[in-house]
Amino acid sequence: MQEVRRFHALDSLRGICAIAVVLYHTHLVGSVTEWAFFSNADLFVEFFFVLSGFVMAHAYGSKPQLDFNHFLVSRTFRLLPLHAVMLAVFVGLEFIKYAAYQHGFGFNQTPFTGIYAPSQILPNLLLLQSWTHLTENLSFNTPAWSISIEYWTYMVFAATMLTASAGRYLLWAVVALSGFALFYSQADVLTSYAQKGLGCFFAGTLAYVCFNHLKRRIAPGFALLSVLEALAAIAIWAVLTSQLQQKSLAASAVFCVTIVLFAFDGGALSRVLRYEFFARLGRWSYSIYLTHLAVLFFVISGFMVVQKKTGLEAAPMIGDIRYLDTGQVWSNNVVVLLILAVVVTVSCATYHYVELKGQGLGRQLLRRRMVPAG
Repeated sequence: MQEVRRFHALDSLRGICAIAVVLYHTHLVGSVTEWAFFSNADLFVEFFFVLSGFVMAHAYGSKPQLDFNHFLVSRTFRLLPLHAVMLAVFVGLEFIKYAAYQHGFGFNQTPFTGIYAPSQILPNLLLLQSWTHLTENLSFNTPAWSISIEYWTYMVFAATMLTASAGRYLLWAVVALSGFALFYSQADVLTSYAQKGLGCFFAGTLAYVCFNHLKRRIAPGFALLSVLEALAAIAIWAVLTSQLQQKSLAASAVFCVTIVLFAFDGGALSRVLRYEFFARLGRWSYSIYLTHLAVLFFVISGFMVVQKKTGLEAAPMIGDIRYLDTGQVWSNNVVVLLILAVVVTVSCATYHYVELKGQGLGRQLLRRRMVPAG
């Protein structure tokens, strides 16, 4: 199979966005996690959807036909192994919570209830949890809701590949507009997560079509791309910290433009993003995204134990959110850095021992399918 060109700056951006999502889910009193930008960093999930659509269009969009079996195996073994491992981890954490509950130590809710009910395990394993109104859309490993949407959106994308190029581009536009229209109107068709995911993913496919046309007609220089990349970064900051009513839709549009610009890999920010530190974050981004809540569980549990044993307000509830507090803003920021370091370290391990192993298994299955019998 022909190797698909990688977009180095976009890979690195994905890693940075994953770190931002970690900070969104981390709450330490007075720390950087409470900045308006990170308080809205859940919107970077839209970036992941748009980027996935862009990459899928790049990898498969120009093919006259799609080998569906190859596509299904490669996409399944890209997403499912780590998701299944983390689902098992979160089921295990419920047993830990149950044991603690039996000894009088309570968490935010009773173990194996609500979003952690046993009935939610199978929908999670099949990555169906975020598509229906009959399941808990954010059950067990909460960030996996987007993996649920992405996986089956891949199948919708594969279906559009049954048509000729012009026809599939039209289908991409129809699905993107339909998803955004349903999300904007708050229609009770599918879930809002599915509507948003479909809209963003297929907006990403259209972004790639635009990029493909642009790169054939223009060759923007370093100076121009540097200015445009800086403006894109400013636009992202402005949208995420704004009070816009339809912030999600605005962010999706900004992400489409940003991805097209950084796909040229030619500006000053793109050069910075080529450094190995950012490249590694990009490679580990999926693991960072799926493992960080498990790491936070142990950190929060530790602070709750400290609170119970000492009486200090180390893990106060502020509204509906469990905060952490060491008593000093500077030390809270140090804890944030330590959490990020642990998440990245764990993600490096899961990338090598789960993600890559799973992808390797998928490639083995494909090779066996291609070997003729006898």
